[in-house]
Amino acid sequence: MPLTAPAVTPAAAALLEGFSLEMTGRDVPVLEETAAAVPPGTRLNITYLGTEGAALRLDAARAARELGLVPVPHLAARRMRSRAELDEFLTALAGVGAAQELLLVGGDPGTPEGPFPDALSVIHTGLLAEHGVQSVAVAGYPGGHPGIDDDALWSALTGKTTALRRQGIEPAVTTQFGFDPAGVLRWLAEARDRGVDAPVRVGVPGPAGVRRLLGYARRFGISTSAGIVQKYGLSLTQLLGTAGPDRFLDAFAAGHDPAVHGPVRLHLYAFGGLAATAQWVRDARKSGVAR
Repeated sequence: MPLTAPAVTPAAAALLEGFSLEMTGRDVPVLEETAAAVPPGTRLNITYLGTEGAALRLDAARAARELGLVPVPHLAARRMRSRAELDEFLTALAGVGAAQELLLVGGDPGTPEGPFPDALSVIHTGLLAEHGVQSVAVAGYPGGHPGIDDDALWSALTGKTTALRRQGIEPAVTTQFGFDPAGVLRWLAEARDRGVDAPVRVGVPGPAGVRRLLGYARRFGISTSAGIVQKYGLSLTQLLGTAGPDRFLDAFAAGHDPAVHGPVRLHLYAFGGLAATAQWVRDARKSGVAR
């Protein structure tokens, strides 16, 4: 079923200024075909998948740079098998001009593959600053985490942003995607109350099949109750349909108060494909201006 053309409010379209996208190492051919639809200087996160090697990640970073985009490679702490491997990866990123900005996460493995149990342990090595890293985004969880309680999540977030600043690295936050705009706004207000003043990129699913969106939500432990799904504009009875984040963005923009929630931009998770997501953003920005 084709995706209906997006129609968002001017306030929602304004939030799409400076948006970022996500790709995998295998998406380089799609990126090359899609780049014309992406504004120059757009940040492009490059995932750290266990099924992809360093060569693919480096190729993706190089391609993004050559196409006039800003590569933001992911670094998964628990997948690093040694300090030497971390050093080699950062050296390789610097070699392709992609070490200035990173996104640092703990990573998927339940048991660390090396000496780094979490993102903070990587920060404490000092290797990021040594390799010229200027900005590091860490993960935020407005919907919580299935394996970590909220107190631990807040402690980790404040600890990482503080540790980065002590090393002269500018912290940022990129959140996991969610379906509840009110919940994201509450989380942002609490983050600011707790002293987290770093810029935040709010994670939003790009246009994708409803069944796929719900599958990703279950995988990441995100609530998919009927109430949340209805707020997002999905239909549990039409699982073959396709949905974009139009309703989420409109509600989020209506409730966003910079004085309360701080600086916010959007990060699009391309579950429906990089090309479809880039096209959706371009159409949404035009629709908001046209209203």
